[in-house]
Amino acid sequence: MAQKFGNFRWVKEGYLDSRIQGVVVGQMMFAGLGLIDFCLSGQFTGEISGKVIRFQNSKFIEDARAIDSLADLENPQIGKVSLISFDPHPLLPPHPYIEWFSQHEDHYRIELEPDDAQIVSSEQLQEINEISQSMLERLQPFLK
Repeated sequence: MAQKFGNFRWVKEGYLDSRIQGVVVGQMMFAGLGLIDFCLSGQFTGEISGKVIRFQNSKFIEDARAIDSLADLENPQIGKVSLISFDPHPLLPPHPYIEWFSQHEDHYRIELEPDDAQIVSSEQLQEINEISQSMLERLQPFLK
């Protein structure tokens, strides 16, 4: 098992949907790769449990070197949630934290600035519902 990137500056934006118990689906935009689909077993914790979150990384850098580090990031990402929270550790200031393991046990971690992510409002869910449902139908059978 290896941590594939702790360098989250190459993650531009995305959303994750935790409304179905035990499954998280979503999409993230990466420098050099474009849009990556996600289907992870597990759940968000704390105030975001059972919700949809959206983020835009204020530290994103469009860097041609990103592809060297991210080239083996599979699309879709199938795996399991390690921790997805807005308050990941009691000794640290609250901030969005996204951590998962791929089906091949590759370890991924993204930490964002506190204002980079928010819970999606019910008005904004319309544009996400169809995408999430399609991903669930297409990718959930691959979860172990």
